[in-house]
Amino acid sequence: MSTSALIALPVAAAALPAHADPAGAGAACRGAGEVTVEEARLDGAVPQEILRRSGFDGRVADFAAALCGARNAQAAQAVVRHHGSRLWRAAVDRVQGHGRATGDLSAGDDRPLYWARLGMTAALRTWEPHFELGGDRRADLVAALERWSRGHHEMRFPADSGVIRVVVTGFDPFGLDNDIRQANPSGAAALALDGTTIETDAGTALVRTAMFPVRWRDFTDGMVEQALLPHYTGDRPADVAVTVSQGRDGRFDLEAYNGAWRGGGADNEMTGTAEQVPVPDGVPTVEPQPQWSESTLPHRAIAAAATGPFPVFDNTEVTEIPAGRTEPVVRPDGPTPGSRAVRGGGGDYLSNEIAYRNTLLRDATGRDIPAGHVHTPILRFGPHNAGAVTDPVFERDRTRIVEQVDAIVAEAVAHRRPQDSAQS
Repeated sequence: MSTSALIALPVAAAALPAHADPAGAGAACRGAGEVTVEEARLDGAVPQEILRRSGFDGRVADFAAALCGARNAQAAQAVVRHHGSRLWRAAVDRVQGHGRATGDLSAGDDRPLYWARLGMTAALRTWEPHFELGGDRRADLVAALERWSRGHHEMRFPADSGVIRVVVTGFDPFGLDNDIRQANPSGAAALALDGTTIETDAGTALVRTAMFPVRWRDFTDGMVEQALLPHYTGDRPADVAVTVSQGRDGRFDLEAYNGAWRGGGADNEMTGTAEQVPVPDGVPTVEPQPQWSESTLPHRAIAAAATGPFPVFDNTEVTEIPAGRTEPVVRPDGPTPGSRAVRGGGGDYLSNEIAYRNTLLRDATGRDIPAGHVHTPILRFGPHNAGAVTDPVFERDRTRIVEQVDAIVAEAVAHRRPQDSAQS
């Protein structure tokens, strides 16, 4: 991790959310380790309220206590795996209404997962184990906790060759220094769709989902490829792969072209560097690295379908530097030959980058399947909200957006070509 993303904070303020460990079960092994800029936001009243009103504060406390009891690195790894996976499943179950949702926060909210994960990673960074633990080993544990709590290890499909396999991904909240109450409807959609089925004329489609952070360093380190590559190779590859993020006000966008340029806007750790998208070593890729990749989702069919209350646009606009020129030009109908990417249809932030990485894997592995990116409308609070963490307008629109993501994915499945299927 970049040292610029780490800050030293007093243990009481940073290691766990307030009231998350009321019995002090994990206090005996908490030290003065550094936490990230993102984790430091846990001290705010809003994160505390979201955790308390969802009951997820107790999950952070349970993890801290279990970690304190780990007597060796193997035991710590088991704690990370168990509690990370348990957090993901609890978040999915809460959103989907499996079992009783604790607390009075609405069940469909994606934010309890986000803030609980940060509480757990902060506890792991500030943990003083009973055995020697090097910095690299601790970093490996943090990385494993991230993957398990984001569903990356649970995107598994049955061996049944009759099931159409669909991968959908979402993102964490972002823009938290502007409004720490932020949610992300793409994350809510990922939680709502995981493990659900879609009935089509071609058969039953099974959806598996995962969540990604709004952090450049994870993308640089290959998190996207680690999670998605198994769904382009192996004996159970995906038949459809859709990445989703929050985009523009009042509309969905199907992003037709993705650019190989990251603009370097500040992420959730307030870092960013403008540069070409770095492709990690050891994964299939296209050489030389292309400036553009293209969505293969059935754009026109999806845009024309009645998927929900928000309009759906087939967005073909990009910003490029044409071949032989030095100044950027906006192109409404996609890039021209030999141009350099400045902004894809989804911009130059992490939405564009996950779309680029996903479709680059598709091309590198030779898979002819529908793969591309969907931008949701921005989720906002009601006009009369006085700083509350939720309100009826916020919850209504989140439900509508999630339902429309479901319908858009269903259209992508329904309109895929027969040769798109890994079972054909």
